[in-house]
Amino acid sequence: MLILSEEQIRSFYGMREALRDLAPALQAEHAGQVQNPPRLVLDVPEREASALYMPSAIGGLGAVGSKVVTVFPHNPPRGLPTIQGVTLLTEADTGQHVALLSASYLTRLRTGALTGLAAQHLARPQASRLGVIGTGGMALEQIQAVQEVRPLSELRLFNRTPDKAHTLAEDLRTELPGVSISVSPTAEALVEASDMLVASTQSSTPVFDGKALQPGTFISGIGSYLPSMREVDETTIRRASKVVLDTLEGTRHEAGELIHAEQQGFWSFEQAHSDLAGVVAGAKAGRQTEEEIIFFKCVGAAYFDLAVALGAYQEARQRGLGTEVAL
Repeated sequence: MLILSEEQIRSFYGMREALRDLAPALQAEHAGQVQNPPRLVLDVPEREASALYMPSAIGGLGAVGSKVVTVFPHNPPRGLPTIQGVTLLTEADTGQHVALLSASYLTRLRTGALTGLAAQHLARPQASRLGVIGTGGMALEQIQAVQEVRPLSELRLFNRTPDKAHTLAEDLRTELPGVSISVSPTAEALVEASDMLVASTQSSTPVFDGKALQPGTFISGIGSYLPSMREVDETTIRRASKVVLDTLEGTRHEAGELIHAEQQGFWSFEQAHSDLAGVVAGAKAGRQTEEEIIFFKCVGAAYFDLAVALGAYQEARQRGLGTEVAL
């Protein structure tokens, strides 16, 4: 079995590779070649934390896998990351367990790549002003992904703790030369000045007022992943011309803002425009007008993790990287 650490994966696998590897997986999903059972979520209430167990298989790519990821939001003061995970990769022809990969970086990478693919199809072609609400562990890869598909002219950041936003802004000024980077005093000021928006929080209450959205805005909601979480408000959902989901089944059980909207009776999952797979495969239209507001909701799915784990494993084999162990 090949063991791949986060440091090793980072040395050769980045956002461009993740975008490359997720697109065929989404096409396989649209073709009915993906098995993706509902993930099992175990709560750790005393830490306000969760452990997620996520198996999947992608037919045609010859891959079976299972990811275990933990989300412990109070870890940073203890010097530990919020998100930690591993992915076990199994060879579909023989059932041999071929690799164990650190999954924390890959989780952030594939979540960013999903926003990137969504922005590629759903944001206006000329969009270049990105606003990010929530500058925690997921924010950097979200920005990198959007930059790959819609090169940025302006980036605005907002965080409940302003120091975190200022720290990320300073780090990004070297990585994104030529991009105007600032920290917004309020979420609404950020939203009003953005034509692309990422909400990357674990908030149980909406983090911005949908009245501030400008016509033509693309919104990616990637932070909330439990029925109790709602980072996007009712106004945003009501104003959205299209709601696109990463997966219908996952969002039906885990997207708190959409579950709330259905319970309130002003929106239903049957009204969703498409899943992302349908848009990427070309079966459903992406953006059709300059004015429409489009909301992409992402809660994650195991086959996304499997796609990037398989891509990283194949690259590592080609490069002779990783640590081989006998079990």
